Order: sequence, then C-alpha cells, then structure tokens
Amino acid sequence: MAMDLSAIKSKLTSLQNQKSGGQKRDMSLILWKPTVGKHSVRIVPAMWDRSNPFKEVLVHYGIGNRTMISLVNFGEKDPIVEFARQLATAGDKENWVMSKKLEPKMRVFAPVIVRGEEEKGVRVWEFGKQIYAELLSLADDPDVGDYTDVIDGRDITIETTGPETNGTSFNQSKVRVRTKTTPLSEDAKEVEKWLNTQPEAFTIFKKYSYDEIKKMLHDYINPQEAQSEEVSTPTVEEVAPAATNEAAPPFEGPYEPASKYEEKKTTVASKFDDLFGEDN
Repeated sequence: MAMDLSAIKSKLTSLQNQKSGGQKRDMSLILWKPTVGKHSVRIVPAMWDRSNPFKEVLVHYGIGNRTMISLVNFGEKDPIVEFARQLATAGDKENWVMSKKLEPKMRVFAPVIVRGEEEKGVRVWEFGKQIYAELLSLADDPDVGDYTDVIDGRDITIETTGPETNGTSFNQSKVRVRTKTTPLSEDAKEVEKWLNTQPEAFTIFKKYSYDEIKKMLHDYINPQEAQSEEVSTPTVEEVAPAATNEAAPPFEGPYEPASKYEEKKTTVASKFDDLFGEDN
C-alpha cells in the first residue's frame, strides 16, 4: 500500500509549525504595522484599561539579535538596566554611549480595527514616541476629543512613506484624525466582540528570566567568550516587529570588534564582571 503523500505533507507542516509543544501564532492576526500607503484604523477602548488605550512597554533591541521585553515592565530587576546604569556612572564618553544603547526603549501599543480588514478583529499597533505624542495631542484637542468612543469616535488616517521617498532608511508615518464621527460598527454584537477579544501587548514578547538575560548580555559584550551552547534563534512569536513609523533603535553589532576585544576589555566587559561577578 502506497504512502498517503497528502497526509505526510500535512504532518510535516504540523511538525514545522510546532514550537515547544505549542503552535506558532499567526502574528498577522496579533500585530499590525502600516505598509507604505494610506490606511484607516479605529483605535478601540482597551481591555486592559478602558480609560486609556495606550500601553507603554520598555523593550531591549539587539542583544543577541533579539527583541526582548524589559523585566522592568513587571516590576522586576533587569540585568541590562543595572549594567547600563553602572556604565553611565563610569565617567567617560565611551561607556556613557554604550549605556544609552543598552537602555530599554519605549514602544507604545494600541488596539485597533483596520478598516477594510474588520474580519481579522482587533490587532495591536506598535509605534514610537513621535506617533504617540501626535495621538495624545489629538485626544487633548477639544475639537477632536475621544476618538475611541464606540458611538461618536473617529477613525485615524495613517499615511506611510518608504525610504525611497522620505530620505531615511526606514518607513515613516504621519497620522491625522477624520473630521466625521462614526460608530465603531453598526453591528452591536461585533462591537462587543471587539471590546472583549483583544491581544495583550505583553503577550507579544517572550519573557526571559533574569539569568537568561544576563547570559545573553554577557555573550553580547564578550563575543569571543560566548559559550558554544546558544539560545535558539527567536521565532516570530518571540519578536515584536520594529515599528514602521520610526527607526527602531537596534544595536550595531558587537560592541567591540573582535580584533580589539582584548585591549579594550577593561572598559566594558570588566565592568560586567565587577557588577555580576565572574560566575556568569
């Protein structure tokens, strides 16, 4: 009896989609980022706080080629933050610059319905301080008011340009509010579903432990001493895509070129040893 190739292919796909005993999440149904062009979205009241749709999240970029949520968000100690603070007090420019690169960067998340894609439900839009300030200013404008209101709110128009036209190396977005107020939806059941079925910003990231982050930081600043045992490459569900409206602040590779590692180890790597000890 011949093998059922269709069943074999289905099983292969299933195995490829598995990760640590679970299934990969379809991030297109969780995160939304504007592509080049014009988009219309409605920011909706958030499940996590009905009075404020915005969630500020501190994120580390580039440590071990990862995007990591800072433990500070959970009220916990963060080894990268601790190390950055130590470098900032070293008294020299090199360490101060490195400390600024290591500091977590604020990203902001808001639940949105993308017009024309309502069937995908509420997704999370990620953006930086510039867009955040614009959205807060609009909400503070008495002529605009609460654009998240499900009855008399307003859609937001997002216009995104690419590097070829905006003169930068990344996409940039501008936002403006529609002048006409409209309901979120004419379907009350749909509105209820959107208000009570939303992805939470923190669940986008994999939360690493203090020791895991310390190990990744150690390997980042000590590239030649990195252990052969590496943490697996992050999957799409572990990484929050960089926002398209502002340049994500990634690191520019290992802090010290390999050829200069030994001669400059005392400036940064030794400070790591001073802070965390030698048993890293």
